[in-house]
Amino acid sequence: MIFSPQSKVWIYQSNRKFTDQEATEIREILDRFIEQWTAHGKQLKAKSEIFHNYFIVLTVDQEVASATGCSIDSSVRVIKEIESKYGLDLFDRFNMAYKIEDEVHVVTKEDFETLISIKKIGLETVVFNNLVQTLEEFEQKWEVQLQDSWHKNVFAEQLNS
Repeated sequence: MIFSPQSKVWIYQSNRKFTDQEATEIREILDRFIEQWTAHGKQLKAKSEIFHNYFIVLTVDQEVASATGCSIDSSVRVIKEIESKYGLDLFDRFNMAYKIEDEVHVVTKEDFETLISIKKIGLETVVFNNLVQTLEEFEQKWEVQLQDSWHKNVFAEQLNS
């Protein structure tokens, strides 16, 4: 299925890595949800994906039908159900994800600052920009070096010390 580059994207980052079993079960939950996901009675052209066993990404092709308040609320409900069932935190925006040698790590904002201060994380470190809004942005600007992300501004003081 081909999606428009302007498709809407929502990223939910876990505070911990999903086990392989959890990832399989979460995919099944999301697949069932996507099959019945509608907006004002119209089926949404949507997909769900899991990346790195840390990220749930929902995509809706707005050219077919736009997600509405009620349909977005229903997606949040299913994410909260997953969160509750597996003891995850999928809504904490202060958890920072980064990648070193193809391994994803998620830490608190404070720990991220410390890792920058002790030079374990630098401008070339790959970070995850979960603020992307469209499929095109997701594909081009989700996994980027810290120097090319909003992280650079937020953590400028630590980077410059």
